[in-house]
Amino acid sequence: MEEKQKTAADLRREALCYQPKNGYDRLKPEEEPAMRAYCEDYKKFLDAGKTERECVDEAVRLASAAGFQPFTRGMAVNPGDKLYRVNRGKAIMLAVIGQRPLSEGVSIGAAHIDSPRLDLKQNPLYEDSELAFFKTHYYGGIRKYQWVTIPLELHGVVAMKDGSTIPVAVGAGAGDPVFTVDDLLPHLAQDQVKKTLGEAIPAESLNILVGSRPFKDDEGADRVKLAILDLLNQKYGIVEEDFISAELTAVPAFRASDVGFDRSLIGAYGHDDRVCGYACLAALLALGTPRRTAVCMLADKEEIGSEGVSGMKSAAFDTFMSDLCDSQRVPLKTCYENSFCLSADVTAAYDPNFAEAYEKRNSARINYGMGLCKYTGSRGKSGSSDASAELVAFARRVLDEAGVVWQMAELGKVDQGGGGTVAVYMAERDINTLDAGVPVLSMHAPFETVSKLDCYMTYKGMKAIYEH
Repeated sequence: MEEKQKTAADLRREALCYQPKNGYDRLKPEEEPAMRAYCEDYKKFLDAGKTERECVDEAVRLASAAGFQPFTRGMAVNPGDKLYRVNRGKAIMLAVIGQRPLSEGVSIGAAHIDSPRLDLKQNPLYEDSELAFFKTHYYGGIRKYQWVTIPLELHGVVAMKDGSTIPVAVGAGAGDPVFTVDDLLPHLAQDQVKKTLGEAIPAESLNILVGSRPFKDDEGADRVKLAILDLLNQKYGIVEEDFISAELTAVPAFRASDVGFDRSLIGAYGHDDRVCGYACLAALLALGTPRRTAVCMLADKEEIGSEGVSGMKSAAFDTFMSDLCDSQRVPLKTCYENSFCLSADVTAAYDPNFAEAYEKRNSARINYGMGLCKYTGSRGKSGSSDASAELVAFARRVLDEAGVVWQMAELGKVDQGGGGTVAVYMAERDINTLDAGVPVLSMHAPFETVSKLDCYMTYKGMKAIYEH
């Protein structure tokens, strides 16, 4: 069939109008195998890292296999050196030393590896009506009704007074039991259904069912609780008081899975923000010797404001960078003011089932690539670093030159709500910072959904930033 000749208006429309295209219409055939392989590796990372501690352990394993070495203060560093430092087991910083001096700045990929979950309280175990439960305190922004009647795993550590630490992981292994939070049956829920979604499941009712069998040949109180403590003591050597110095977390017992007949999506717990954290990490591990030093920061505590010694507000990142700069006798402030950071965090994907919450023209869409966010924040950009026009232009150029499929993104309607990232804390260090990341459906739910194409393009975009 003869191709229709383009009119003058068609040509001008192509030249002048911003017309984003579905990424699959732009994906090169030779990129398909790389995209599939990357996403399979990402799913393995998700299944191995259900908590920030486990993510750090997996990052160290992958980095060590790629030739990275622990970085200690006073070490001499040379171009091509691959280094990492773990912060208290919950955050990790990695670097590949570049050809140019640190005085010319570094290229940073910063993401977080904590996710919303149910933390056990410090005195969690109790019995009521011959059922044993764990009391919880939810972590991060969750919709509480989504966490009932789903299978849960228990992960974390118990720190003992003798200085030893006992790892705990129950629910992920073959044959392991799982746990759950009960809900009210619909036959008796006439009062519950009249409540709002936010009120129907009070936080103090998010109690995890952990057992029902009483201790044998005992007529004392709390026989089921005693039986659970006996099991825990036999397996881990702990007593009830040891919960006081434990960090135990209940997370969804879901494995990362392909979603859809076409397998174009990935469903899992923890996409926010391990999908970007893995992109930052994998891109760094794939580097040779970059022109500028490339740094990957995987932080903790973003979901509760980046607080504490393992969050992005901590001086741990500054200490790591200062130690690097000292190795070349470069002032830290000189390095920072010439650096660029891509704050890699997820953004909301437009969902037509809830169209009223989005401003469609400026929302990220599934399969349209890596989402660039000039600003996040709430309502009047509160809590945002708001990247400059020049910075956005720089990112456009780097990504276009690398063939990255990308789009602009904004987190829903202006007055609908909002959210933040680590970008503001990097910008406060006098580092040019721009938000970017993977669009997510059902963000902060126990089972979130992302596009494989968007995952791969975020990895490809992160690698382009490191290599620019």
